[in-house]
Amino acid sequence: MSEQRQLRIGTILHGASGNMSAWRHPAAMADASINFEFVKQTALKAEEGKLDFIFVADGLYINEKSIPHFLNRFEPLTVLSTLAAVTSRLGLVGTLSTSYSEPFTTARQFASLDHLSGGRAGWNVVTSPLEGSAKNFSRAQHPDHALRYRIADEYLQVVKGLWDSWEQDAFIRNKESGQFFDKNKLHTLNHHGDFFKVAGPLNIARTPQGRPIIFQAGASDDGKKLAASHADAIFTHQESLAEAQAFYRDVKSQLAAHGRRESELHIFQGVSVIVGDSADDVEQQYQTTAALVSIEDALNYLGRYFEHHDFAQYPLDEAFPDIGDLGQNSFRSTTDEIKRNARERGLTLRQVALEAASPRPRFAGTAEEVADGLQQWFEQRATDGFIIQGGTPDTFPRFVDQVVPILQQRGLFRREYPGTTLRESLGLAEPVNQFQKQ
Repeated sequence: MSEQRQLRIGTILHGASGNMSAWRHPAAMADASINFEFVKQTALKAEEGKLDFIFVADGLYINEKSIPHFLNRFEPLTVLSTLAAVTSRLGLVGTLSTSYSEPFTTARQFASLDHLSGGRAGWNVVTSPLEGSAKNFSRAQHPDHALRYRIADEYLQVVKGLWDSWEQDAFIRNKESGQFFDKNKLHTLNHHGDFFKVAGPLNIARTPQGRPIIFQAGASDDGKKLAASHADAIFTHQESLAEAQAFYRDVKSQLAAHGRRESELHIFQGVSVIVGDSADDVEQQYQTTAALVSIEDALNYLGRYFEHHDFAQYPLDEAFPDIGDLGQNSFRSTTDEIKRNARERGLTLRQVALEAASPRPRFAGTAEEVADGLQQWFEQRATDGFIIQGGTPDTFPRFVDQVVPILQQRGLFRREYPGTTLRESLGLAEPVNQFQKQ
């Protein structure tokens, strides 16, 4: 294993984990989405395993068909700020939309989290795929896909500019002279763009890691372009090794145009895992969890990706229906994949819905077999790391206790944190202040 390249691992908070009905599992904490003790224990377990970060996804619109986890869950920055006080090394990554928030507020919130945590904050940039989001923010309509990404690009320019308002040593606080700060190290943004007019400066100092780590979670062409320009990491998901390798090559190849090296952007595959004693044990764990999902719930789950389309109107055991361009303005890369997979495999609506609601984990087997799979994807340049979700509610502790030590023994994953910040954990250099004279 090359010393220059280190496997990175995070985990995602997603309620009870497993599938949309996993809260019903005998081992599950039914209120996991809103239970801070559960969240805290998950974070502490992740830190025990020396994982890079914990990741909190988010959405801005629900209805009665939304999955249980989405109906009642913590706001990301609030729960991550609380976790900052009970962890010491674990990165804290939260989702916030560029379509329904203001750059100044966002910059201030994540800078605050970075200070509170001693340099462990990360922002997962999303443009909000759900059409209904507009209804909660006094908007007449949801911006189309291309427009959302144009907004996001300028939004990130503004936020990064605000994070550079102060140089690292701007605050002197000399009690004898009375000088609180060096005015030459204060920079006012005065941004005037197509979508935002923001004066600045930001009313909080440059953060411990220079600026929070920027994640991006869109896999469309627009999403990849945004990541190549701005992001430190991408959260993505491809079904096969070959698809993941193609995505990896595509994104990495775009970096040079922005004056960036391949090592400056980490690609993370979001994967579900099940760890068992044998193949029979793994299958039993999967079937026990999958059986909790009713076909009605599965149809509702599928509908969420397609702007909450009502799939109950179609015959269950006939071919997946032709729904045209539905889904293009929401989870585009996901909906394109669902339709392509259904077409190529000749799947019925029932099959598509159940697979979407309770997908078979990508990596399932003994601890050795799971480690083998992760190693293969990493070494064959399908990913730089993984964001782990348990395929059952009780999988994650087994992953940390059984799989992580194997990865450590193989020299793939560290035994100790290299420093105190998320940037250090990810092996990323501190960014230069764009306004600072070199």
